[in-house]
Amino acid sequence: MTPPGPGAIASLRGCFAGRLLTSPEEMAPFLTDWRRRWHGRAQAVAMPDTARDVAAILGWCHANRVPVVPQGGNTGLAGGSVPDGTGRAVVVSLGRLNRIRGIDAANNSLVAEAGCLLHDVQLAAERAGRLFPLSLAAEASCTIGGNLATNAGGVHVLRYGTARALCLGLEVATPSGEIWDGLRALRKNTAGLDLRDLFIGAEGTLGIITAAVLQLYPRPQAREVGYVAVPSPAAALDLLGLAQDRAGAGLTAFELMSEACLAAVLAQAAGARRPFAAAHPWYVLIEVSAWGDPPHAHVLPALLERAVERGFALDAVLAASEAQAARLWALREGISDAQAADGAGLKHDVALPLSAVPEFIAAADAAVARLCPGLRPGVFGHLGDGNVHYNVLQAAGPRGPAETARFLAQEAAVAQCVHDLVLARGGTVSAEHGLGVLRAAEALRLLPEVEVRMMRAVRRALDPNGIMNPGKGV
Repeated sequence: MTPPGPGAIASLRGCFAGRLLTSPEEMAPFLTDWRRRWHGRAQAVAMPDTARDVAAILGWCHANRVPVVPQGGNTGLAGGSVPDGTGRAVVVSLGRLNRIRGIDAANNSLVAEAGCLLHDVQLAAERAGRLFPLSLAAEASCTIGGNLATNAGGVHVLRYGTARALCLGLEVATPSGEIWDGLRALRKNTAGLDLRDLFIGAEGTLGIITAAVLQLYPRPQAREVGYVAVPSPAAALDLLGLAQDRAGAGLTAFELMSEACLAAVLAQAAGARRPFAAAHPWYVLIEVSAWGDPPHAHVLPALLERAVERGFALDAVLAASEAQAARLWALREGISDAQAADGAGLKHDVALPLSAVPEFIAAADAAVARLCPGLRPGVFGHLGDGNVHYNVLQAAGPRGPAETARFLAQEAAVAQCVHDLVLARGGTVSAEHGLGVLRAAEALRLLPEVEVRMMRAVRRALDPNGIMNPGKGV
């Protein structure tokens, strides 16, 4: 397929309000992912002002058979928002669609455009006396459209669910250039197929989300945060069961991380301090929220005392202030950046039944050690919902380009090893980061053939010209 010439690009400029970038210098920030692992080319970057502008761009691309790559904050970890190397694509950056269209506090809902930063949505909800509970380490730079396109999870899934559970309705620009207005702020609606759920998690392969109705919640009146040393992932799972029994729905976060992860944060993050006098094998960050007047707080001290008695916990630190809670959370939220600064990594975003997580980690550690001696597992994740970030890091020693290239050459073998262990235990190879480019081949290898056929049939039905984010997903 030959890219349209300069005259055609000029006709695209006349289709919409906003900016159209065509120089290599202007486009460069949009052609590389956050990890700087994938680098693509494009004939233009379109930055529309409105949903109608997005639809006009898609209509032009549909008529001219031009591939489209939707992009939000470009903070993804699977290469889903970067064009390929052909230079044929138009990147559609949604950063100018950044308005909060309205808040209905009585209905506990908010309408946000796709380019709104997650942090700005959280602040808008807070100003209305409500909580938007989606919380990610990248919340100051990721966008709502990207969160929905990847069905982002974050640290509060065990209490509030993924981005899918937090979305009541969508507005979508279709591949043919139409607008589907599904901005319905309803909890119940059985009038036909649930089109909303088609687009959430589709990674921009079926259309472009331009706005969403988001679910809000009452704000907690108090919270308790603890950082707990545990002897093993199995003990952490026992601690989770105890916490669920004692805190019920008040348990809002339960994060697992290894000593290797904490050590990386301590080495890379300015001002980070070890919570305990000595190192321990594993840690859990636990958060309990409370509502009511007065709020029913002070659950953690008795809970952790019982955990120590039962051998589930070795030691614990409880935050005595919001500032201390923020410092404990920073030890968890700083892991990804610390690992990136420590060298290259092989990322695996997997989810398993909770009961299978401890045995999976042990099996994966042993299998990776046999396959590639010297590599270092850096394991952390959302144990409360079964999402494990099983990352494998470069061995200690030289970190030059040659060593890094040899390390990255092992990616396919390590991924197959880890993913086979996940599938054998009833899990998935993509929990919250999407398939993108990184996991597309593995998804085709592992998903049932009938599942792939159905996905592709939906994709062909909505995008018959195959313009939407080609090369991503299945």
